[in-house]
This record gives sequence, structure tokens and C-alpha cells, in this order.
Amino acid sequence: MKKFGRVLTAMVTPFNAQNEVDYEQAKVLARYLVNNGSDGIVVVGTTGESPTLTFEEKVKMFATVKEAVGDRAAVIAGTGSNDTATSLRLTKAAEQVGVDAAMLVVPYYNKPSQEGLYQHFATIAQGSSLPIVLYNVPGRTSTNLMPQTVARLSLIKNVVAVKEAGGSTDQVTELKRLLPPEFMVYSGDDSMALPWLAVGCEGIISVVAHVVGPEIQAMVQAFFAGNTAQAAKLHCELYPIFKGMFMTSNPVPIKAACNMMGLNVGKVRLPLVEANAVELAEIRKLLVAAGKLNDAMPESKAAATAQGNVPVQV
Repeated sequence: MKKFGRVLTAMVTPFNAQNEVDYEQAKVLARYLVNNGSDGIVVVGTTGESPTLTFEEKVKMFATVKEAVGDRAAVIAGTGSNDTATSLRLTKAAEQVGVDAAMLVVPYYNKPSQEGLYQHFATIAQGSSLPIVLYNVPGRTSTNLMPQTVARLSLIKNVVAVKEAGGSTDQVTELKRLLPPEFMVYSGDDSMALPWLAVGCEGIISVVAHVVGPEIQAMVQAFFAGNTAQAAKLHCELYPIFKGMFMTSNPVPIKAACNMMGLNVGKVRLPLVEANAVELAEIRKLLVAAGKLNDAMPESKAAATAQGNVPVQV
């Protein structure tokens, strides 16, 4: 089975001043992520504002990021929605682009039963040869993909992983207990990554790796090298930024942080709105504490000069 790596970043979608997808900046950001701790990139997931991107924008984003990073990192296309037919069509389009895998979120709003979830994911997996990553995030979808359903789906050859973001160590433990050893379980919560590595997770699909990717990679590598004390130290150091980057709806804080660091990813699309003044001040404090901004530098100057502070390699 092809591995995707330990640290994958759920990439934001850059927008220009007209709030159109900025595909050139997407290339810059993708290369930056790969140069700064990411083994793989998830394109147009929730963090990539998938609900407000069109079908055509999504497919072009898949192609853009794959072109930008080539074989240097796994590119996983976010192709899930609450419409099975549309999700299958998008998955087939992603396969034609040449991505490495597809990630399918639990259908939101329509609240399917566990049998409905099984049929939804099975239909898409059986209609494509791409490796499939399931994505469970009940806080956004209102439905919990149960471990027993994941175990049923794991019998389908190309269903190979799950991103678990339910916040329950018990559920992750049950996943590891029921699933075959080769099936990959990723933490979908930055702050839960290290605890869940201890119960057998493969790695993390991270949001905060946009700004502290090398540090997250160092934490994960320390754990797998057996240096759990160092991993715990790094986890504790990163914990404030892990929590702070979710002070309001994702990806609002992480986009603000990227912009402060000069990564120029633009605003969010409605119905999301920009971080307010209080939130921006707190985000800036977090970046200063993490060593990503100079406390003495005015924010406007920081945004203009951060390319020198943060080594964006393209």
C-alpha cells in the first residue's frame, strides 16, 4: 500500500483581491508547504473552503497543486460532498488529473444512517481506482462515522485511510482495534496528534502546519524515533497555537496567520467573514510566541517583508 507520509497539510485556497481563486499563489503555497514540513497536501478540503468552490475551480486546483509539487509530496483531492453522484463525478475528474488519492468527507446536513454512509462511500470507491481517505468530522457534519462502518469499508480494496476528527481517543482506539494493521488512521485535530500517535495513528492531517510545519514534523519524527519526551516537549510548546488557530471558524484564523507571514492567501468567501480586530491581535501574538513574526515589527511591514523571515522556497 502506498503511504502518504506522516504530516499532511489541509491547504487553504488562496484568493485574489476579487475573491477569485489565485492559482499562481496556490503553486507558491503548495511548494512552500512541501519545503516546510509537509509530506503531503490535501487540496480543497474544509480548510480549502470546499463548500464555496465550484466544481471547475476544484478540478483546476487539483491540477494546479499536482503540477506544482509533482512527485515530491502526496496530493490528496477533497472530492466529498453530501451528494453521492456529484462526489463520484468529482472523484473521477480528480483521477483524470493524476492526484494520488481522494478524501471523502461524511455527507453533511442530510444525516444518513450508518448503512447510508457505507453505501455512499462504497459507491464512490468502487467507481474509481484512486485510493480513498474517509473523513469523519461530526462537529461539522452532524453525523459520526462509526468504527464498525469504517471496518466494513476497509474491506474495499482502495479504501485505505481515515482522517478522524471526532475528538475521541476511545473512538480512535476502537478504529485501531477493528481495522487491519495496514489501514492508515490520521489525526484530523492538531492538538490530538501526539496522543493519538500513541494509540497507533499514522500521522496528522494538519491545519496549523501552514505556519509551524517544521515543528510539527519534528514532533512526529521524535515520537517515531522513540524520543517521546522530546515529542511531548514539542507538543506542549505548540499547544497554544494548536488551540488558538481554531478561535473562530476554520480557515479564518489560519488564513489571517498566513497573510501576516506574507504568504498572501487572501480573504475567505461568504458566508465566512474575516477575523475581527481582537482575533487578529491574538493571532499575531501566537505567531510572535512561535517565532514566526518579530514582535517589534508593525503588522503591515511584517506582511511585506515576511518572505525574508519565513523561507518561502518556490
